[in-house]
Amino acid sequence: MYLVLIAWLYVALMMAAAEATAANGTLLGALVTFVLYGLLPAAIIGYVMDAPRRRRARAARETLQEAASPAVLPPDDDTGPTAGPARKTPSSGRRGSGSAGPLAAPPGRGVGESDT
Repeated sequence: MYLVLIAWLYVALMMAAAEATAANGTLLGALVTFVLYGLLPAAIIGYVMDAPRRRRARAARETLQEAASPAVLPPDDDTGPTAGPARKTPSSGRRGSGSAGPLAAPPGRGVGESDT
């Protein structure tokens, strides 16, 4: 891949040199020729063709990070370390530390029940 990019930049450089040394050519025209015909397309093609390598490197980095730090998952059932009578749930009738929010029903009433 790099050989093709180097060859393309060489061709663009020769085009820019021909533009600069032509009888009615200018250095500004040579610079524009090199940037628009050489650097810009080479950068785009290099970025697109390098995508698989970047994807593999990102996957390897994520794999290393996952292996280095163990995943902490919440328990799916009541068999985990928080199971038992000390566990505070909304259905147990106990109020927590105010984490229920302002719209929580008072103890003894359901969410949809009213005074009437």
